[in-house]
Amino acid sequence: MATTQTGSGQISGNVLFYSKPEPLSVDLHKNLGVKRMDGPFKFAREGHAVPITVTEFSLGAVCGPIIFVGDEKIPLQVMGLNPGTNMFLQDDGMFEPGVYIPAYIRRYPFVFANDSAAGQMILCIDRAAEFIVEGGDMAFFDDKGQPTEYTQGCIQFCNDYEAERQRTASFVQILKDLDLFELKTANFTPTNPDGTAGEPQKVAEYFGVSETKLNALPADKFVELRDNGALGQIYCHLNSLVGWDRLIALATARLNAQPQAANA
Repeated sequence: MATTQTGSGQISGNVLFYSKPEPLSVDLHKNLGVKRMDGPFKFAREGHAVPITVTEFSLGAVCGPIIFVGDEKIPLQVMGLNPGTNMFLQDDGMFEPGVYIPAYIRRYPFVFANDSAAGQMILCIDRAAEFIVEGGDMAFFDDKGQPTEYTQGCIQFCNDYEAERQRTASFVQILKDLDLFELKTANFTPTNPDGTAGEPQKVAEYFGVSETKLNALPADKFVELRDNGALGQIYCHLNSLVGWDRLIALATARLNAQPQAANA
């Protein structure tokens, strides 16, 4: 994320969900805060694939596929089949019961930006967040211009998230060093009107751990993965991939229900 500061206090960069990030400042945001509202997760409606940290794998794996993308092999929690659609977010802005909400979503509207010139991290807020208002229920600063207990808690959450992000980068580097990644595809086979199987359709292409490569590792490397905790997280990732079937079944059920709803 780029952190070039503009005159308005806004920083440049492109981060999922954050359309107007600004460094949190008592000068700019002294009277602002977060208001309590129903459906606070509406901002995540377009998050069909959301960054997830390695320590969240065991929780996220229950809900859907955890995949790796790009040259950096960033792990993502898949929450929808089509860009712009989070299948687990209800119309009221709440997630369906039982769905794990990644920390990336829960930290919003706060985020750290890296100020490379100053060599430090800068706490930012998304000024475009609909629940950031004048005189919000949870103020950012107190009467003395100091961060409130609410803000301090958010800072701690972001600090913890940054530590987990670094731990995730180290985990990914281990997988890279062992050459465990391979290109994978998720496919869907539709059913023809006569009941026969149709032509398979590719739903997604992504990077994942190769079970063949994993099983072919030298014994000492395998034990090393076990002892440093990486092996358990790898299996969480592999087990999560059955979640493609869940997403496909959910999308199919909703598609089939649409005509019925229209005729009701």
